[in-house]
Amino acid sequence: MNTRRKFFKQSALATAAIAASPLSSFASQDIYSEHSTQLQGLPKGDLKFPSKYGMGGVALGNGFQENSNEKITKTLEAAWNAGIRYFDTSPWYGLGLSERRLGQFLFEKNSEDFIVSTKIGRLMQPNDSFTPNSDLLWKGKLNFKHKYDYTASGVRKSVEDSLQRMGLSSIDVVFVHDLSPDNGDLGESWTEQFEIAKKGAFPELTRMREEGIIKAWGMGVNTPEPILKCLEVADPDLMLVAIQYSLVDHKNALNNVFPEMDKKNVKAVIGGPLNAGFLADRNRFNYGGIMPEDMVVKRKQINAIVKKYNVDLATVALNFCAAHPTVASVIPGASLAEQVTANVDSFKTKVPKALWEELKDAKLIEQNAPV
Repeated sequence: MNTRRKFFKQSALATAAIAASPLSSFASQDIYSEHSTQLQGLPKGDLKFPSKYGMGGVALGNGFQENSNEKITKTLEAAWNAGIRYFDTSPWYGLGLSERRLGQFLFEKNSEDFIVSTKIGRLMQPNDSFTPNSDLLWKGKLNFKHKYDYTASGVRKSVEDSLQRMGLSSIDVVFVHDLSPDNGDLGESWTEQFEIAKKGAFPELTRMREEGIIKAWGMGVNTPEPILKCLEVADPDLMLVAIQYSLVDHKNALNNVFPEMDKKNVKAVIGGPLNAGFLADRNRFNYGGIMPEDMVVKRKQINAIVKKYNVDLATVALNFCAAHPTVASVIPGASLAEQVTANVDSFKTKVPKALWEELKDAKLIEQNAPV
């Protein structure tokens, strides 16, 4: 069996290789251990989320708007100072930009003090003729293009590329990204790509976990179908359940997805807990340009109740996601230091029991939703 050291020696990352396994301990754990979440049953057995909150990396890759390096560095500094130790990124976020910025920030940190997850499924290629696409979520100068690859060799290449971009010696969690029917590039052919992943990416990620190269893997998708299919054919550890479990949209995940995950002791990381800012009262919903009218009405009704209790909508929304026992971590994004500080403050705020009861009485959240 290959060890982590042998793997890096054989790869282009030999100069950065280390044998030590990260996350054996956390510095200053008392600060954020109240909601510490241990993933049980993992082959390596020691992946521990330091709290029920982390930080998503979409804004680090110029998601929705162009953000300067200085602005992002200040945001990451605020996150670190607020006690955040779990950071999620992806090659797709800004076509490599999110990984580069995150790696630059974490480079001088002790690797035992943080968790990083990234994703596979797209390989980046240099493209000096890149021109911004108004339909693309990523803004500004990017200089890369991508191709899809869910094969075993594609997984290895993607992980090595991510390590190079971030300048880190290890990655803790790898999610299979956007292998989903909502991916406009794949369309109906997503099932064909799923079959490729079933024979390639899934078993390869399991091997990498057994070799100690990663600690856990799963799907990172916006829809339930790929999660349920993966549970049937592979042995993932956790799922990045994006925009599927939020204050305004959670019924299917609550009653159909999480129970199936629980059967296999698979935990959830909640991406998009604010539906891309919608539950922070911003005029956008998820990753499209249209705000569904039923969601707008529901938000207005929830706000009418929330405002009576001297808390804000985002605080209620983040606490709602964190309350479910299947959830290992909730990862709202942020492009400003003030935003990330506000998110952490929200997680530390106790939402009145009466507020939850009133939301349930008004049938604005499911009766069986943990709060």
